[in-house]
Amino acid sequence: MTTATNNIGNGKRLVISFSQVSCPGLSRASMPRLFLLLAFWFVTLTLFATPFARAENPAVRIKDITTIRGVRGNQLVGYGLVVGLRGTGDSMRASPFTEQSLRAMLERLGAKYARGASRSRNVASVMVTATLPPFAQPGDRIDVNVASLGDATSLSGGTLIMTPLKGADGKVYAVAQGPLTLTGFAAEGQAASVTRGVPTNARIPAGAIIERELRGDFHRRRKLVLSLKNPDFNTAEAIADAINRWAARKLGQRIAAAADMRTVRVIRPSGISVSRLLAQIGDLRVKPDTPARVVIDERSGTVVIGQNVRISTVAVTHGNITVRITEMPMVSQPKPFSRGRTVVVPQTIITPEEKTARVAMVKGAALQELVAGLNRIGLKPKGIIAILQAIKSAGALQADLVVQ
Repeated sequence: MTTATNNIGNGKRLVISFSQVSCPGLSRASMPRLFLLLAFWFVTLTLFATPFARAENPAVRIKDITTIRGVRGNQLVGYGLVVGLRGTGDSMRASPFTEQSLRAMLERLGAKYARGASRSRNVASVMVTATLPPFAQPGDRIDVNVASLGDATSLSGGTLIMTPLKGADGKVYAVAQGPLTLTGFAAEGQAASVTRGVPTNARIPAGAIIERELRGDFHRRRKLVLSLKNPDFNTAEAIADAINRWAARKLGQRIAAAADMRTVRVIRPSGISVSRLLAQIGDLRVKPDTPARVVIDERSGTVVIGQNVRISTVAVTHGNITVRITEMPMVSQPKPFSRGRTVVVPQTIITPEEKTARVAMVKGAALQELVAGLNRIGLKPKGIIAILQAIKSAGALQADLVVQ
């Protein structure tokens, strides 16, 4: 008898005994080594198969699928000038607002500037945008985006001059300034030019300093509202049930109720702060219910099929018709001494071609069966799009069809 022992952790050992085993072609000396290898693979599959099976449809945290109503960013916008460009800025004649802004800025700094005195293209007018995050405090830094407003060809190498950023109420909440960071570039010569990305858009990481706090009464609220990112009645009820189970265990009362498919209302009990309550609720896990939906992007040929999509049994055939048009112009020569002209006569050849189509049965009790049925027809994405639209028209697609 041969015994294979393997340590599986937590002070436990796995012992496998084999007796009266006979394998043709294997010597008696190699049998213990084979048994140890089998024991190792048995322990590996036992330890790792269960976590992988559970991860097939995992639960997600509530804070990943909801937002808190009233906790959001606010848009900021400003107008400024970018200087230090290498001849790729605005032309003063085509962009008169750039010259006006430059003259006004220099006059505020004590420099006199005559109208029409500059012809350089080292300055560009830009729009600066940013998002004021919730609970931001004065002194915090945020990223800003910069986009050309005039006829500048590139903002590479430029620096944004101090630009106030205002909110919808007209108040200044941040001030932006700093060197620009670009992901695109543009280069040109006398006979060729190369452009990669968008060289007239730039970004300044941590380029704005917050100067004003957006005050609110969030920390004193008794009623909190969770908004679902993907509205669904089942998911809303699951969130409310998860919160109530936790609240009954920790607080001794139910505090949540689903108002509709998008909203879950929570009543904050006394004795617990808003931050702690939301932190505890956010870590609770639920299994969201996803709707049966097929999303089609006809421009790129992308098809996304949800897990719950079902198709009733249908017979599908798809014939690919290709029409090839070939232009073969011919040269017509006149006869000698006829005083005619040599002309080019157009000649068009049109060749239609239809490939052999197959009829296949398509049904889908599960996503894997649906994809396998479509693959049996041997179609490209454009053909799959056409078939899904036809199946939806026939009433056999049990899902929402979204065409973008």
